[in-house]
Amino acid sequence: MVTHTIKIMNPTGLHLRPAGNLCKEAMKYKSKITFDYSGNIANAKSVLSVLGACIKSGDEITLMCDGEDENEALSALVSYIESGLGE
Repeated sequence: MVTHTIKIMNPTGLHLRPAGNLCKEAMKYKSKITFDYSGNIANAKSVLSVLGACIKSGDEITLMCDGEDENEALSALVSYIESGLGE
């Protein structure tokens, strides 16, 4: 398992569009992809799980990838989040 803590910089946090984009990106990988936010674990491949975490701009999450392509998945997701999640 690999992990990385990252700050969400989108002005509106993870509302529906960026949450959907994050899930779409996460689903490209075979690894189990979750994130920890304030002690709660959310499935990054589930839009409802991401939205339910109520992540706002400036919040930090810890991405966790576990599986055969975990390093590739973590690297791609960190880059995607840093680039603004398609917004």
